[in-house]
Amino acid sequence: MTNHKKTEKQEKVQHTVCMDCSSYSTYCYRCDDFVVNDTKLGLVQKVREHLQNLENSAFTSDRHRKRKLLENSSLNSKLLKVNGSTTALCATGLRNLGNTCFMNAILQSLSNIQQFCCYFKELPAVELRNGKTAGRRTYHTRSQGDNNVSLVEEFRKTLCALWQGSQTAFSPESLFYVVWKIMPNFRGYQQQDAHEFMRYLLDHLHLELQGGFNGVSRSVILQESSNLSASNKCCINGASTVVTAIFGGILQNEVNCLICGTESRKFDPFLDLSLDIPSQFRNKRTKNQESGPMCTLRDCLRSFTDLEELDETELYMCHKCKKKQKSTKKFWIQKLPKVLCLHLKRFHWTAYLRNKVDTYVEFPLRGLDMKCYLLEPENSGPESCLYDLVAVVVHHGSGVGSGHYTAYAAHEGRWFHFNDSTVTLTDEETVGKAKAYILFYVERQAKPGAEKL
Repeated sequence: MTNHKKTEKQEKVQHTVCMDCSSYSTYCYRCDDFVVNDTKLGLVQKVREHLQNLENSAFTSDRHRKRKLLENSSLNSKLLKVNGSTTALCATGLRNLGNTCFMNAILQSLSNIQQFCCYFKELPAVELRNGKTAGRRTYHTRSQGDNNVSLVEEFRKTLCALWQGSQTAFSPESLFYVVWKIMPNFRGYQQQDAHEFMRYLLDHLHLELQGGFNGVSRSVILQESSNLSASNKCCINGASTVVTAIFGGILQNEVNCLICGTESRKFDPFLDLSLDIPSQFRNKRTKNQESGPMCTLRDCLRSFTDLEELDETELYMCHKCKKKQKSTKKFWIQKLPKVLCLHLKRFHWTAYLRNKVDTYVEFPLRGLDMKCYLLEPENSGPESCLYDLVAVVVHHGSGVGSGHYTAYAAHEGRWFHFNDSTVTLTDEETVGKAKAYILFYVERQAKPGAEKL
């Protein structure tokens, strides 16, 4: 850079402003160099700031205008023609917070199980803070301790936000933060297994409800849970709650020693049943593939309950023989739950990785009959063993650590497809073609003329 003294003859110059340091310079054609003029630096800086403010203001107003147009178009898109009349689509999507589709699919499925969802929505809200924050709800931040988080409360607020129709998508960030706090396995933004998340979620809801919630005594909550069904108690880790009252069933596990014939019986509570896809069907990937028979949900249930001979790695410790012996094992369902959750085991570990079984499994949308799997079918009523489908979770992709989860669910006689923040109406044919990962069936009511899904 050259410093010049003033000369009587002014040279022709070109004025420029440096975009990096904001210095005001002139270009001298005689010296073929730039000359710094520090006296104008402050003025130029003010001009730059003013132009930047104008640009930001224009950008902000344009963004607000686009958002308003988007909201109006979203509201218009939620008006649908049903039976010739216009009705509002009140379903609300869940925003993806970073590979959280596994959580969104489970939450949307659970929100459409009416008896389960209504119980949480009717729970009292968390008390508002006193002082300066009175009148405003408490939002969890990372500076708060573990004692300030409640999975039940955040789950309740999420369920209340769905199906209100006031917004197209809800962000479950407060719930996700609590999940991080109490479920370390789900911290971070990597893809997770939806079934594993569902089990952790139900288990922690069950434990928190047992300990009391939001100032409501433990006895009151347990009394409300018991009122759901006095005969439908399946205690897992203590007293019954709404989780076990709705999802809880009981299995009878029979093991017979092949050497002495000793029989051992054991009763195990369950919240869901994990079913293998039989090996003979694992190469059939689509519903329209013609080679070989089609795998059905009944095939998977039969494989789960059929008599099985345990291999060498699972020898049974016979108390009569006083050593491990070859044996057979068989499962019976001793008590069916109100909501039957069936998990198809699509992911299997090999020597080095976890592969996905992409077989299409045909499943009924209505009238799943579970009577033949009961230990004492003669003691069940004609309608108590029939189940109707209410929700399906689907995994799209090739592996458990990748891909995408969506859900189908029935609400007031209509089927919806939940794909994170996007919710669309669909039909039964589309639902029936889905490669189900988790199926939720609701017990059919025995009342004559009851509405069927």
